[in-house]
Amino acid sequence: NLGRLVFANLEAVDTPDDYTAVFRFSKPTPFQLIRNALPVVTSVVAKHIFDGADIATNPANNALVGTGPFKFAEYKPGEYYRLTRNENYWDKDQPKLDEIVFRVLPDRAAAGAALEANEIQLAAFSAVPLADLDRISKVDGIKVISKGYEALTYQLVVEINHRRKELADLRVRQAIAHAIDKKFVVDTIFLGYAAASTGPVPKNAPEFYTSDVATYDFNPAAANDILDKAGYIKGADGNRFTVKLRPAPYFNETRQFGDYLRQALAAIGIDAEIVNADAAAHLKAVYTDHDFDLAVGPPVFRGDPAISTTILVQSGTPAGVPFSNQGGYANPELDKIIKQASETVDTAARTDLYRKFQELVVADLPLINVAEWGFITVARDSVLNVSNNPRWAVSNWGDTALQS
Repeated sequence: NLGRLVFANLEAVDTPDDYTAVFRFSKPTPFQLIRNALPVVTSVVAKHIFDGADIATNPANNALVGTGPFKFAEYKPGEYYRLTRNENYWDKDQPKLDEIVFRVLPDRAAAGAALEANEIQLAAFSAVPLADLDRISKVDGIKVISKGYEALTYQLVVEINHRRKELADLRVRQAIAHAIDKKFVVDTIFLGYAAASTGPVPKNAPEFYTSDVATYDFNPAAANDILDKAGYIKGADGNRFTVKLRPAPYFNETRQFGDYLRQALAAIGIDAEIVNADAAAHLKAVYTDHDFDLAVGPPVFRGDPAISTTILVQSGTPAGVPFSNQGGYANPELDKIIKQASETVDTAARTDLYRKFQELVVADLPLINVAEWGFITVARDSVLNVSNNPRWAVSNWGDTALQS
């Protein structure tokens, strides 16, 4: 979905020699965007294998071909994936490991136990529960690392279905924003391993970020007053109206925030009925069937607002595209800024457009940004060169080494 948006105007890629690729776009496309998009939403595939065939159904997908320092060797369902050293890799000093085995563990608690038993050497993407980090950081021979995710900032957001009359009312969305205690969320749900969001661009993207946006302080009294004045009066049961709330099932934190949000909404007279589902059912309900009023989502900021961020509020995305604006929100002014930024080559002018983008999003609240976080890596001291670039967890690990 993201690659289609970023490269919508790409007409051809010429390769005049073995070391040159010329991208030809029908409209101006900022190099800043291309530079950020290439490692994130694109793939290099072998032409002699995929040319003339449907990429999605090609049987070669089960015998992976890559260009990195490791080769796909084996997959045992429910147990592990195994990669082996690519002896033909262009950098003769890499890779430094002979093989990598990605073990499939039954739950996050198992990762911490396996690390302590030295059955595994590394657990990335917060595989070890946040609640266990303080204890495990004191175990001899284990290190807890928060770096390596700066270009993969996860954002906790409240997705809103604007087809619902009450939620299409900006005053209701403002009241919901005032009902959320972001500090409590950061301190209690994320145990401090997160930061409160001010808007759709995280603070660790200083090239684009601005704090000059509207703020919604935690103030349930003000939220109740807004709803009273808007005519949403509490009934005899203390409720103004009922909403269907779907927390994303991918992380403990999104589920826990769903429980918290239900309580926060109850304090302002909105009755939230939580509907939990597995990943496939959640994706279908929210992004295809639009069977939700509010949803808790964890979209990813990937270094540039055009990649995975503007799609959350831009109108016109067809149903069925995950992690996109499926709430029916439409704002012509915002759409215009998004389109203009995607075709603005001047870096300073493009940055200014995205600052205006942030102002509009926070003012109109098509969704509510609550918190932003990077994952945590836990590793044995014997693992070297861990988290040494902003996309380390999804980089090629060519220089990662194991000290004997």
